[in-house]
Amino acid sequence: MNILKNISLFLILIMIGSCNLLKPEEQIFIEISKKKYQDQLEGFWLGQSIANWTGLITENDKIGNIGEIKTGDFYTREDWGKTDQRSIWEDDTIDKSKIKIDYVLKSVDEVWGSDDDTDIEYMYQYLHNFHKTNILTPSQIREGWLEHIDTEEENYLWVSNQRALDLMLEGFEPPETSNPEKNEFYDMIDAQLTTEIFGLFSPTNPDFSIKMARLPIQTTARKEAQEIAEFYVRMYSNASNLNEFKSIKEKMLWLGNESRSKLNNDLYPAKMYDYVKDLYESGIKWEQTRDSIYYRYQVNQKDDYGITSKNLYCNGCFAAGINFASSLVSLFYGEGDLKETIKIGTLAGWDSDNPTSTWGGLIGFIIGKEMIEKEFDMKLSSKFNIHRTRKNFPNKGLDTFENMAINGMKVVDKVVKEELNGKIDIDNKSWLIPIIN
Repeated sequence: MNILKNISLFLILIMIGSCNLLKPEEQIFIEISKKKYQDQLEGFWLGQSIANWTGLITENDKIGNIGEIKTGDFYTREDWGKTDQRSIWEDDTIDKSKIKIDYVLKSVDEVWGSDDDTDIEYMYQYLHNFHKTNILTPSQIREGWLEHIDTEEENYLWVSNQRALDLMLEGFEPPETSNPEKNEFYDMIDAQLTTEIFGLFSPTNPDFSIKMARLPIQTTARKEAQEIAEFYVRMYSNASNLNEFKSIKEKMLWLGNESRSKLNNDLYPAKMYDYVKDLYESGIKWEQTRDSIYYRYQVNQKDDYGITSKNLYCNGCFAAGINFASSLVSLFYGEGDLKETIKIGTLAGWDSDNPTSTWGGLIGFIIGKEMIEKEFDMKLSSKFNIHRTRKNFPNKGLDTFENMAINGMKVVDKVVKEELNGKIDIDNKSWLIPIIN
């Protein structure tokens, strides 16, 4: 019997050894065109900017009142193209009569301005190239924030971002800047809109994209808010997966389901995803789904989502959770259509520019700059002014989406070679990235 056991063990060891001795040429690679990827990165910045500025029109106009929904408490599809209504912080002196709820598009002679949906991502990309690193350190993040963000209002920071900056000024570094004992806003939306780009830095490898994004996310978020930010990062990374899909709709739903599989089933983000998906699949209109998540999560505080009980300003209209649920409405009902997704996201309510920007950036990346321009039937501006909200960048803050994409490619080049065990095919001008089983 001992002889048989020894023989069996010997055979097992031979099998394990043969797996480890897989020849390099037998490794399966995904090939990604660098030229196409650069166009996709331009599409990311352009799509995000369109969605950002369109969503800003309705930002926090509609946040719900705890109780029965009355006419006008939320926008519906009928409000598209009509006059924008007053947000929670706008007083009667502001003339809204000429502001319509419609796509914000800038012609080639105009300049896109940065906002909090684009400027922190711009800064992180700059810091990666400046420090020539794949993983930013706590001190690099802190120094970057203090160098490029004004410390006094108006600095375009709110809730957790502002509290993190205050803590940095006191000498703290990430991840202490999101420590719930120091930052009471750790469960707000901030990380969702400042870190999606890390998924694009690690194409087809969401695990490394999460590793890259972990500290930037924990600069402002913990617990469920951190998990939600990671959900978006995974979607962005998986967007480069070369699986064949019949449509962008099919791809977007696959991306969402892949990220959902990594959520903790016991926490509210997973339950929100499943709830919104079930309502979408039931065939009801998106407005009914939006109203339903309002009742479920803000009125009745189901699935351990207890923001309402905290009695926060605007009932936590900046919170990670309700805006995650709202983003899922435009994800599912937008069905991968850029214009429809932006429209629904803009009308869905709460912090409407943020979820809308996330999907505008992701769909913009998937279809690329040229397809975005075909969608809107016009040539669009590629000029970008980061100094609208941030400071101390080259060229007085004036940049272009093309140059921003080139700088993004530098980060990806380094990650592919040094972290993903990939290769650069100089002849075919492509990346060869090993498939991870």
